[in-house]
Amino acid sequence: QVQLVESGGGLVQPGGSLRLSCAASGIFFRDFTMAWYRQAPGKQRDLVAHIRPGSDTGYADSAKGRFTISRDNDKNTVYLQMNSLKPEDTAVYYCAAEHDQIYWGQGTQVTVSP
Repeated sequence: QVQLVESGGGLVQPGGSLRLSCAASGIFFRDFTMAWYRQAPGKQRDLVAHIRPGSDTGYADSAKGRFTISRDNDKNTVYLQMNSLKPEDTAVYYCAAEHDQIYWGQGTQVTVSP
């Protein structure tokens, strides 16, 4: 059974930082591209960042220079370090594991507000 469990969301002031974690089980983690998506109320779910098995990374324009995705294959965990947060970063953040199919976590709320 595949499980992706996100943690690290919360309420933060503009300019602050958060680190999201996603612990995976039930998959051969090293073979999967891992990604973070986000979905704000009334909007579609958008890709924020991804990291391939070889650790190549890619970012949405909104995340470049502020967010960093990383992975620890020994811990089956992917991270998203988010700095210089803005109110428009407020969303539910989802972890995804992509290989032959895509698996989703349950999401973690990030709220950026004074």
